[in-house]
Amino acid sequence: MNQLPYSLFAFLLCIIGSGLPLKAQQANASQTFSVADSLRGNLNTPLRTCYDVKFYHLDITADVNTKQIEGSNTFTFEAMQDFTKLQFDLFQNMKIDSVLYKGQKLNYTRRHDAVFLEFPATLKKGETGSFTVHYSGTPLTARNAPWEGGMVYAKDEDGKPWVATACQGLGASFWWPNKDQQADEPDSMLISIRVPDGFKNVSNGRLRKATPLPNGYTQFDWFVGSPINNYNVALNIGNYVNLKDSCKGLKGTLDVDYWVLPYNVSKARTHFAKNVKPMIKSFEHWFGPYPFYSDGYKLIETPHLGMEHQSGIAYGNGYKNGYNGRDLSGSGHGLKWDFIVVHESGHEWFGNSITSKDIADMWIHESFTAYSECLFVEGLYGKKAGREYVYGTRRNILNDKPITGAYNVNNRGSGDMYYKGSNMLHTLRTILGNDTLWRQILTGLNQEFYHQTVTAKQVIDCVNEESGRNLSPIFDQYLNYTTIPTLLVVFKKGVPYVKWKAEAENFEMPVGIWVNNKKYHTQTVGTRWKALSFKNQSKSSFIPDTDNYYINVSYEQTLN
Repeated sequence: MNQLPYSLFAFLLCIIGSGLPLKAQQANASQTFSVADSLRGNLNTPLRTCYDVKFYHLDITADVNTKQIEGSNTFTFEAMQDFTKLQFDLFQNMKIDSVLYKGQKLNYTRRHDAVFLEFPATLKKGETGSFTVHYSGTPLTARNAPWEGGMVYAKDEDGKPWVATACQGLGASFWWPNKDQQADEPDSMLISIRVPDGFKNVSNGRLRKATPLPNGYTQFDWFVGSPINNYNVALNIGNYVNLKDSCKGLKGTLDVDYWVLPYNVSKARTHFAKNVKPMIKSFEHWFGPYPFYSDGYKLIETPHLGMEHQSGIAYGNGYKNGYNGRDLSGSGHGLKWDFIVVHESGHEWFGNSITSKDIADMWIHESFTAYSECLFVEGLYGKKAGREYVYGTRRNILNDKPITGAYNVNNRGSGDMYYKGSNMLHTLRTILGNDTLWRQILTGLNQEFYHQTVTAKQVIDCVNEESGRNLSPIFDQYLNYTTIPTLLVVFKKGVPYVKWKAEAENFEMPVGIWVNNKKYHTQTVGTRWKALSFKNQSKSSFIPDTDNYYINVSYEQTLN
């Protein structure tokens, strides 16, 4: 019998291992995945689970003229089981000069972007150790950052070099060696970057020191005191000016820094003042304390549009309101604030503090953060405005493929994770009908999973527990199918009969209905016909609420 192709075999294993219904991922089944996808995306191989990264020290020199980097990264780890071999990741175009362990060079092999390191003796479970990867090369240049990642090289308006990294999706191992998956974050990290004199490097965390060197370079040492996922680690080189500010938050004074180009100082000071403090206040209200007080909050001007780099958010929106001057909702409310400041900062809670183990569950990052835009609008302009904003974002939904990607193969789901996801959350909020409880759920998630990596099941189980309801079938329908729930309606002698058309097993969901254009009723509906206790109804008098529930409605002729 012929064996299954490896990519298909790995895909079937990842579905079985995900714990989700097989049929819920059938829309992804036509995709094929390579060995390289599995080497990068599989979280559960012994060569990765055998060690837990505790600390990284990334220590490199960046040559802005040749576009090369050279240096090292030290992995400090704990053995989770006995092992003699492990995997780390570095793109194959980057050269490994040596790997040192206790002063000894280690043997390694490479396959695609994975590196397999061999130790001279068995490391025992519970043992701690470290090894240092010395490397060099020319990292990939981004073709269209931040969507297509890589190094971003530009010139500022004064003609000076301006460099940044953006690698979500592409992977952090395009420019530095690491365990390139989201399930294992270091507890802390030191980022040491040497850049030519006259320039500054701005990275995550707090600047410990800037040291002039005799070779015409200055070394900037940034310390991150919180767990950080790999794609968030950032390098930003430019002729930066530092503007300092602070705001009062739930944990006291939050240090706020803006790193901007000199000709934008006045503009930045005014524009950020209007956006940052209201955003912090809003998100702390809904989600709980900003997760990185020890590392501070920074906005760093970049030559690309933006990215949620933890405690050092990349900002390239040109000091304009909206998303590069546009309102993604079409409601008018999206032009009253800076989208990049608000959205990317929302990721500090969902994405940076709470991180999905597998990018197949990246909706945890994007759906909650997209909904944070609605909550921000609501806080400034009222609940009606927030509702109009989230409703308006439906114009961006494609319903092209499931929001959940394929597991263990480095696969993201549909871009609908943003606005289909946020409308799903708004629907859930409407179902609960209790904003105090809704806020308790959002803050509860951030308490339960503070600085942790999580699965979709953990998040959904937490929402179920906090709400006291089984919302899993509703999550299943919106996340794992391309269709949204359709309310079927039949009028029989003036009595409305209703049921849901949905693929998720055991699907049941309340829906709001306007009756006679004045009274609002909430009805719980399943997938079997249900007669409602209203008489003399017709299509004009019986109107399901499609503003607050993201659903379709179909008026049928018979009870099929």
